[in-house]
Amino acid sequence: MPALAPALAALRRGPSLPSQCEVCRSWAGERLCSDCVSRFTPARWRCGRCALRLGAAQPLCGQCLNEPAPQQRTVCVADYDFPWDRLIADFKFQGDVELAAVLARRLDAALTATNAPAPDIVLPVPLAPARLAERGYNQAWELARRVARVRALPARADVLLRPLATPHQAGLSRAQRLANLRAAFMVDPRRRDAIAGRQVALVDDVMTTGATAAEATRTLLRAGAAAVDVWVLARTPE
Repeated sequence: MPALAPALAALRRGPSLPSQCEVCRSWAGERLCSDCVSRFTPARWRCGRCALRLGAAQPLCGQCLNEPAPQQRTVCVADYDFPWDRLIADFKFQGDVELAAVLARRLDAALTATNAPAPDIVLPVPLAPARLAERGYNQAWELARRVARVRALPARADVLLRPLATPHQAGLSRAQRLANLRAAFMVDPRRRDAIAGRQVALVDDVMTTGATAAEATRTLLRAGAAAVDVWVLARTPE
């Protein structure tokens, strides 16, 4: 049996067989090869508040200069464009939960690259119970818990809640999204101590207009959070 110990240890560490890159189909160590990571995560000037792509180095975009987003900063991996739109769609809608690991690594790398300060707690943008039951998992939580584990941060999915399902946001303007999301979130009154006076990181897969992140952030701030950062995989260009 002692001779089996190295093999068993290797199995516990995880699979060592190569995988095909989801983008270029080359054989790589994981489902997104290093060449595609470099190619599809180019350095961009971004608004420090909402992560909107900018044409020049500026601290804030025009919208955040006029009406700052409630979060203190947003970190994202890339624009919501090829190949991230397809990868996120597979992860979110096609049940490919295994993509969470590789996508979380990209989010962790973006946090490192931007030197994002460590929060006190990491929370996912929640799904309403009916939508969670329909999908079977919350993609934001799958990301949040993995990034938090790598960074040795506490993560919880029971603090910020979404009691009722709202209509899908696709195709709505920012104003319509804001109206759609009004009062959509709440902090569990029994768990306010988890965020009271604390720096919170709020994780989601995509930021489109920023309406969801803004409403969730305001909910956390009203419940006593000191400040909120938003971490997302992709940001939809203007």
